[in-house]
Parts: sequence; structure tokens; C-alpha cells
Amino acid sequence: MKQIAKNPLYKNSFFIMLTSFTSAGFGFIFWMLAAKFYPKEDVGISTALISSMMLIVILSRLGFNFSVIRFFPEMDRSRVFSSSVIVTTTFAIFLSIIFILIAECISPKLNILKSAEVSLIYIIFVGIASVVSITGVTFVAIRRAEFQFLQSLIVGSRVALLIPLINLGVLGIFCSIGVSMAVAMIVSFSILYFLGIKLKFAIDRDFIERSFKFSLGNYSAGMFITAPNQIIPLIVLNVLGAEETAHYYIAFSIASLICMIPNATSMSLFVEGSYGEALKRNTIRALTFAFLLLIPSVIFIHLYGGRILAMIGRDYLSGLDLLKVMVLSSFFVTFCSMYLSIKRVQKDISGLLYLSALIFVLLISLSYVLLIAFRLVGVGYAWVLSYGIGTIFVIISARREGWI
Repeated sequence: MKQIAKNPLYKNSFFIMLTSFTSAGFGFIFWMLAAKFYPKEDVGISTALISSMMLIVILSRLGFNFSVIRFFPEMDRSRVFSSSVIVTTTFAIFLSIIFILIAECISPKLNILKSAEVSLIYIIFVGIASVVSITGVTFVAIRRAEFQFLQSLIVGSRVALLIPLINLGVLGIFCSIGVSMAVAMIVSFSILYFLGIKLKFAIDRDFIERSFKFSLGNYSAGMFITAPNQIIPLIVLNVLGAEETAHYYIAFSIASLICMIPNATSMSLFVEGSYGEALKRNTIRALTFAFLLLIPSVIFIHLYGGRILAMIGRDYLSGLDLLKVMVLSSFFVTFCSMYLSIKRVQKDISGLLYLSALIFVLLISLSYVLLIAFRLVGVGYAWVLSYGIGTIFVIISARREGWI
């Protein structure tokens, strides 16, 4: 534990993982309470509003979440932070206005956004969520991921706001998240100011020009890696139907918790590499740390995965084979995630895009083919094969570059 506390690679990895797990836990409790105390229709509409808000935040990052980490050691931190906040938040607000204008076309249930007051609240909360996203990344960038964890705890306070705001209906659920994010934003700004990073209402053109290609490349690669998470459920729905889609989603959600381990350690490796730390040595450390956590986690899922699914509902036990196969892919995900972090440190956008595009094409095509051949577990085979082939690509590239 002392080594974890002293080494920024391990420390950042630990707190990034802790942030992911607590965020998932608060999310589960939040929706469980919302479902218990609010009408189903209110829960459904608020789910759509919150999901759209988070999607807008993801789309509006434009890769600056990676540029903050990569360029912090090289440039003025306040200027990098301020430029990233202004650009991403401005774009998020723009996208939120577009969404409001087309919301009723997407779903008549979203006619709540016809109200000027509700639309204004939506735009404000989208802006706040965008800022919170960048401040969280900034804490990771300065090797103080414990403050990102603190930020996630503050956002988790939304659970306590659900019941006091119950009379507001849909807005009660939506505002509980928005208010908690507003508090998190204020606290985050205060901590960053104390650490010497100040928000300036000006864009650093030098940073924008230097980071443009890097930001755009990472934005594209990020879309390749995350898009299958939204596409595959639609494929399962079309091929096997709604019931099997629910089984897939639960198994995927549990497997995603395991994949937080390589995601956190690879992000920490990216941070350390950006500060000029020995990349090869830290890669070995990151891989070792990830596998030390992955091996018992995967064994646990194989032994007790059935009980976990049964706790959710005995009907979900049909997704057990899928779950067991999917968690095995986490070992291959680790190698691919580390490689992507190395390419980010090296600012090698081509290598970044080659691997992410390869995984995207393989995962989507194999999921469809193997789903037809093996039904639900076929998606698990697709994950293993896609990231397995990606790992072969990583090994070949590493040998070519003299890493092994």
C-alpha cells in the first residue's frame, strides 16, 4: 500500500478505478430510488434528458480531454485548462440548443423542452456537466486523481436530493443531477485555484493550433472504441429480440466494471508518459498492476457470476456464458489500451487510429456474424477475437519499434 501511495502511476490508477466504481454505484442507487419514488413516466422522460445531456458532453469533448493531459507538462496549465473549458463548453451549449430544437421530432415525450424555463435549465446543466468533465480530467492530468474521486462523491450527492425535489416530477430527477454537478464544479474550481490553475476567459491560439491534430485524432479514435457499446445492443435487438438484448446489457454492464481496471491503468500510464517518465518501464509496471487486479477479478466472475446475475433476476442467468467470455477479453483489452496510451504519449495519431479502427470494424462485423451462428454468447466471442487480433497488432508493432 505504501508503494501505491508514493508511486503516481499506481496512485492515479487506484483513484481512477475508485471513481469509476463509486460513480457506477451511485448511478445504480440513484435510479433505484427514482424508480421507487417517482412515476414511471417521469423516470422515463428524465432518463432520456439525462442520457442526451451526457451524450452531448461526450460529443463536445472534441478530444480535448486527452489534449489536457498531453499538453499540461509542456504549456501554461491555466491557459490549456481555460481554452479546453471554453471550447468544449461552448460546443456543448451549441449542441444542446440543436437538441432542444429537434427534441420533439425525436420523441413527442420530450415536449417538456418546449418550455423556455425547462430549456434554459437544460442548457445550463449541459454547460455545467461539460465543465465538470474537463475539471475531472484536469485532476488526473496533474496526478491528483483523488480530487476527481472527491468530485465524483459530490456528484453522487444527487441521491440525497431526489426525495426533497420529488414535487418537481421530471425536473426533480433532472435537477438533482444538475445541482450536484454545480456544487462539484464550484468545489473543483476552488481546488484548482488553490493548486495554481485558474480559469481565464480567453482562448490560447497557440495551444489550439498545436493540439488540433492530436485532439481530432483522439476524438476519432475514442468514437471508434466507444461506438460499439451503443451499436451492438441494436444488433442484438434486431437479431435476437428485446429479451436477449436485456440479457446482453446486464452481462455487458458487469464486464464493463472489470474493464475499468485496464482503462484506469492505461490512463495513468498516459499521464506519466506525458510528464516524460520512462515509458517502457512504466508500461511494464502498468501491465503488471493491471493483471494483478484482473486475474482475481476474472476468477471471481467465473466462480460467482451466476449468483450475481441471479440477484438481479433469475431470467438473466441465460447471459452467464456471455459474461464469462466477455470478462476474458479484458486481458486483451489491457494490451490494446496500453498501446493506445503509448501512441498518445508519442503523439502518433496514425498508430492510434489504425488500432481503434481495426477493433471497431472487427467488433461490429464479428458481433453480427457470430451472433447469428452462436446466438448471445457469439458477442462474447466477437469481443475476444476483436481485441485478441488487436493484441497481435500491438505485439507486431511493438517488435517493429524495438519494444520487445
